[in-house]
Amino acid sequence: MSVTIDITGLPPEQIRFVPSPLAELTAMLHVLAEPNHHPELLGWATATLSSLPSGLADRLLDAEALWRSARADFLLPGRPGATLADELDAVDRISDEAYATAALTSQRATASAFEAPPSPLSDPAARERALDVARAGGPRQAAFAERLLADPPAVRAWVRRLLDDCEEAFFADTWQRARHHLAADARQKSDLLSRHGPEQTLAAVSSAITLDTAHQRRRIVIDKLQDVSTSTTAETGLTFVPSDFGRPHLTIVFSPGWHPVVQYPAARPGLDHPAAPEVVRRRLDALAHPVRLRLCRTLARGPHTTGELAAYWQLTAPEVSRQLAVLKKAGLLVTHRRGRYVRYELDLATSARLGTDLLEALLR
Repeated sequence: MSVTIDITGLPPEQIRFVPSPLAELTAMLHVLAEPNHHPELLGWATATLSSLPSGLADRLLDAEALWRSARADFLLPGRPGATLADELDAVDRISDEAYATAALTSQRATASAFEAPPSPLSDPAARERALDVARAGGPRQAAFAERLLADPPAVRAWVRRLLDDCEEAFFADTWQRARHHLAADARQKSDLLSRHGPEQTLAAVSSAITLDTAHQRRRIVIDKLQDVSTSTTAETGLTFVPSDFGRPHLTIVFSPGWHPVVQYPAARPGLDHPAAPEVVRRRLDALAHPVRLRLCRTLARGPHTTGELAAYWQLTAPEVSRQLAVLKKAGLLVTHRRGRYVRYELDLATSARLGTDLLEALLR
């Protein structure tokens, strides 16, 4: 499963790496709404929530459908501005129909990348679908959707004030600390793109992103538990936005009418790339077999040869070899050669990361 972006014919200069204050603010708001997705940021989230001015936390709850489980497309600018105010001014210029459609379809798990959804402001069926989804999310989400559909300008002004207040309360200071690192990451990726092309650059962005050049097409393939295909043009280009608050998510704008955007976790020393979902699945499948699980129990305690494992578990050597081959292919074993003997041992670091890798694959 993946999100694919067709970039056939797209000039390299139309692939941009640019920090975005608005995208980073809403990444922070997602962390505040779902801190358990971001264990390394729990301290920041706790301190920030405890310092919010009276009433601001409640207002954030009223609007969190815009960023809690998915992000409204207008919150990830295709043409990032220099300041948060610049980007919010650009949001103010989009139509009520585009704003409401993006705000309310962000609450749905599926969407078409080629066919624009009907506006809930003008299409009665779309309006009812949007309200049904919002009501399923609880009274706050329902109230926000009802207010937006009843009076879009008033709700848009209310959201703008909310984001302005967030800048004053916590974002300005945090952005001041983060923006230099994000600008450096964007410059490094831009330089890599100009020197070595998109394939190496995408690999540096995330191990979950690859370039597929089969069948005379050029497609960016993003390994996510979704199946969506979209395309970009020289007019829109493709924007990559680094984030210090995004990990483990890769957040993508692919809806028609919006510039394609990928927000990715900026590189940090000491942070490994998460394993691809296919690798996680292969490792889970390898461990699901009862014989392989028993072998892992022994190998977790130290290195053993095939003969030792066969004798211990009363299996034939060929059977043990077959099961070890599956575990090794899944990347769960390390080997040590001593003379003519090969000793196998469970890769404890990889095994310990399996739960984290699975969670990151689900959250990506």
